[in-house]
Amino acid sequence: MKTIIIEDERPAARRLCRMLKKLDLDVVTTLHSVEEAVDYLSNHEAPGLIFLDIQLSDGLSFEIFEHVAIDSGIIFTTAYDEYALKAFQLNSIDYLLKPIDQEELKIAVSKYYKHFKQAVTTPATSGKNNWMGALDLQQVAQLLQESHLPYKNRYTARVGERIKLFPVEEIRLFYSENKGTYVHLPNGRNYLIDRKLEQVEQEVDPALYYRISRQALVQIHAITDIIAYSNSRLQVKINSFTEFDLIVSRERVKGFKSWLEGSR
Repeated sequence: MKTIIIEDERPAARRLCRMLKKLDLDVVTTLHSVEEAVDYLSNHEAPGLIFLDIQLSDGLSFEIFEHVAIDSGIIFTTAYDEYALKAFQLNSIDYLLKPIDQEELKIAVSKYYKHFKQAVTTPATSGKNNWMGALDLQQVAQLLQESHLPYKNRYTARVGERIKLFPVEEIRLFYSENKGTYVHLPNGRNYLIDRKLEQVEQEVDPALYYRISRQALVQIHAITDIIAYSNSRLQVKINSFTEFDLIVSRERVKGFKSWLEGSR
């Protein structure tokens, strides 16, 4: 059976590909972003099964279904989104928690085969493959957005043989550099954390932090000045931070201003 993997972490995608080959599944391609997935699925026949990561580098994977209609079986994968898992359970969606276990993978694929056999022997509803029953992907996306588990209140970083603990209120800025994500503290120190900036953005209180660019997520209480910058952009000043200029991307300026006013 033809299968594709949509996963932005390339090592994880390669590992999953090896695991699927052990189950005699033909992985025809691996895609790494919403944009890549939309392009591929718009120009190729849909596979029998898709393994779909929730949080991709350029957005939530649910956005794919806003652009293309897909009748493939979907098995979601997730590294950290417990609230998403609850939404999936409510909607009878199969999911796998990373790091994926070979036996759990085998069980998930078996569930797909069971549903698929039911689908081919049951008349389709409204012209659509009904292998997932009452599943509504847009509904799941809405549940994902509306779920309100407590925001993270601390992060950790390994420093030598020690683990440092950082309460969120002490973190002035999260930023990415050289494929790593760092926290910036009031004392001017920066520490590497085991997170992607996209993950952090989903985990922290949006009233407290705003993603001003692909590179930076700033805390509102840490901002000491905001300066008009070229091409209708803004520059944010955080006194203790000197690694690079904090520039609000042009497409984020409007949202940034609303956030400052508390009306994001």
